[in-house]
Amino acid sequence: MFHDVLVVGGGNAGCAAALAAARCGAKTLLAERYGFLGGTATAAMVGPWMTFHSGDDRIVGGIAQEIVERLVAGGGSSGHVRDASDYVATITPFDPEAHKALLFEMMAEAGVNLLLHAYFLDALMGANRVEGARFATVAGRREERATVTIDATADAFVAFSAGVEIRQGDERGRVQPATLMFRLSHVDLAKTAAYVRERPDQMRSSIPPANRDAAALTAVAGLYELWDIARARGDVTVPRELVSFFATPYPDEVTVNMTRVTGIDPLDPDDLTRAEIEARAQVMQLVAFFKRDVPGFEHCRLAATATQIGVRESRRIVGEYTLTAADVLAARTFDDAVARSAYPIDIHNPSGSGTTTQRLPPGAAYEIPYRCLVPAAVDGLLVAGRCISTTHEALASTRLTPTVMTLGQAAGTAAAIAVAERIEPRTVSAVRLRERLASDGVDVRRATA
Repeated sequence: MFHDVLVVGGGNAGCAAALAAARCGAKTLLAERYGFLGGTATAAMVGPWMTFHSGDDRIVGGIAQEIVERLVAGGGSSGHVRDASDYVATITPFDPEAHKALLFEMMAEAGVNLLLHAYFLDALMGANRVEGARFATVAGRREERATVTIDATADAFVAFSAGVEIRQGDERGRVQPATLMFRLSHVDLAKTAAYVRERPDQMRSSIPPANRDAAALTAVAGLYELWDIARARGDVTVPRELVSFFATPYPDEVTVNMTRVTGIDPLDPDDLTRAEIEARAQVMQLVAFFKRDVPGFEHCRLAATATQIGVRESRRIVGEYTLTAADVLAARTFDDAVARSAYPIDIHNPSGSGTTTQRLPPGAAYEIPYRCLVPAAVDGLLVAGRCISTTHEALASTRLTPTVMTLGQAAGTAAAIAVAERIEPRTVSAVRLRERLASDGVDVRRATA
């Protein structure tokens, strides 16, 4: 079939791209390998979202903010809350199951056509131009053609297949470790709060100890003594330096971000298989640790594990511009900016425990130019999500969900403009694009309350 816009990958970047394109009047198809949408937020259960804010200013709007507001209205999110661990200004807990349902609802409203259980095979090419993609489905191979294709696969599958120049990892090709998220229910956070009130040095937080009640524990990073004792006993072998978990929209449940599988190539099927097996073994170690050692978790239950392991990093395209660490840390602005972020550069050690963090100046935010979404040499294609054109270091900031949703909205909007004006995506006017994004709630130069 033929479409104006084909979005490959139904993660949050792809969903925002499809919604934006359809709302701009483009006939849009969103193809996704799972039977649901949401990608990292649902399949990998990565949460909470970090962060919509720089200091007190909300710098992420548009479709991303609409999703949060609709989740809040339906009881599937607590909204933006203070990060008790002081890593970022705010975090946004959400229910992955509610998010799955909401995304289907929004696609229907916008008139987005869906193709689920569709595994990308290769790009359809013509004269150095992407003309669609081929998928494996339950009925065999299917070709979907489009005027503009958006690669929202996170792993740059479409771009790689189309011959776009690719980078991966650091200077040695190493990528950040992978993590399998899980949720624990039947948790008594009042007991956990009492513990960190009595031992304030066991929680990284600027919240005064007297104010650390259950509601204040939106994020817990620490419990160093409990963790060190368990590691010394040999009860846990996970290469992490602290305990890390987050509140969900429900008072008796937390999301745990602690498994870590190092030394893998997430694009090698054997490595990815090993990672899934190793991570699930780590989950069971961690569940036993929480039940045995952490106050408030004595009766906890393993409520859910992610469908797949969460991958922080794989391929990145070489685009018309490559965002650098210097751009991020200097809070650089661009004339063709389409997104903003204030998330620090945080690089999880590829070979062991520890995380290196570099922060922007307080209250600052950097911008991401449209050119990072445009491959340097191949036409008919835009890229959205963590595989945009960045360095290894810059990716450690741009990969976060609020940012990739905004990038998706930018890609979908640009694709619709290109279709309407019968031009290549690389020639879309930055002024025209930014005007449309601003009218849809994405104004990179204006902070919002």
